Amino acid sequence: MDGSQPRPEARREKPGDRRAQLVEAAVDHVAAHGIADLSLRRLGAAIGASHRMLIHYFGSKEQLLVEIVRASERRQRELFSRLRSQPGLPPADVARLLWRRLTDPGVAGQERLFFEICGHALRGRPEAAPVLEGLVSDWLEPLVAAEIEAGASPVAARNRARLGLATVRGLLLDLLATGDRAGVDSAMEEFLRLYYGAE
Repeated sequence: MDGSQPRPEARREKPGDRRAQLVEAAVDHVAAHGIADLSLRRLGAAIGASHRMLIHYFGSKEQLLVEIVRASERRQRELFSRLRSQPGLPPADVARLLWRRLTDPGVAGQERLFFEICGHALRGRPEAAPVLEGLVSDWLEPLVAAEIEAGASPVAARNRARLGLATVRGLLLDLLATGDRAGVDSAMEEFLRLYYGAE
């Protein structure tokens, strides 16, 4: 061999790559179609994998759902970072844009799944427990950084970040439970007014 062609095994997908691709495809599917009647067979067919392959990579349906939640949360943090990096966009507008994304009816399945899996974990189901890792701490770093950038002290920044995260999650749960979009949006605007002095 002259070394100009990669060996066949070098072109093969790494197992971790395939697992990550399956998670990303599953997040997209859940965002578009929700979680009602979601089976591994149906999900696998929708994302180009067999249910056996999903079991191979994730162990169980619940472990796959945990990974979907974690990937969805990561995507939300990435969106927050992108919004924060837009020049001239005030923090209250960053929060509004993120809120619109989180409450978009097209991604409601992700939020519903988030609360469902957290409930399983809090009831002690071991397969769901990993969803609690980083549930708050993964968000605190970017939120605290945003607060410090806006002039808050480190202690105040941490307190404000946690308050903001809890408020958003509480209002998301309210929206899922009541369906009162206007009421929840109005409450979010009031929170932003109190939090940022935003009009």
